[in-house]
Amino acid sequence: MQLSPVKYYTTMLNGIFKTLMLTVILQTTFVYINGQVNTSGVFQKGTITEQFRYIEERTRIYEDYRAIREDMFRTLHQNTIDTLKRLQSAITLLRNESEMLKYSKDSLNNVLETTNADLKKITRTKNSIGVLGVDVGKTAYNTTIWSLIAIMIILLITGYISFKQSRLVTLKTKKDIAELKAEFEFYREKVRLEREKTNISHFHEIQKLKKTR
Repeated sequence: MQLSPVKYYTTMLNGIFKTLMLTVILQTTFVYINGQVNTSGVFQKGTITEQFRYIEERTRIYEDYRAIREDMFRTLHQNTIDTLKRLQSAITLLRNESEMLKYSKDSLNNVLETTNADLKKITRTKNSIGVLGVDVGKTAYNTTIWSLIAIMIILLITGYISFKQSRLVTLKTKKDIAELKAEFEFYREKVRLEREKTNISHFHEIQKLKKTR
């Protein structure tokens, strides 16, 4: 069946329109898919600065407005929020670590002060000796002790010499006493004998006198 010119041109225009629409749809789909493929790597692995640069390079400004695809905007928005959350978490963690380090520093300072005090005490104790609750320097203590030892040695030597001299004097005195005692016994015996002789002599004289009468 032969078509009229009007219908023929109408049918041809419809075919051309459909072809153009199909071409536009295919190109739009290709660009969208290509954009998804290209942007997926940037928005998944790139930094926020790289993502903003990517959008800046692929968008245009019209009357002070920049047109951004909705999917790009939402992805960038979510990535920005996630990055801020990570940074906030990192800041909180760093603050906690800073507080812990400050606490550790204070604890270490206290331990250091205690250690220095103990070291000074040990050094002072090492260089001194407690005598009756009083810390005396080792030099003074040693000097005093050796002086006392020297005095004691001198006293012992002096005492020993005095003892020897006293013993010699005692022995000599005992010897002299023994000699005196022996002389006294000898003299007493002599006197006793002389007295007996005198008594006997007197007795004899008295007897003679009685006989003469």
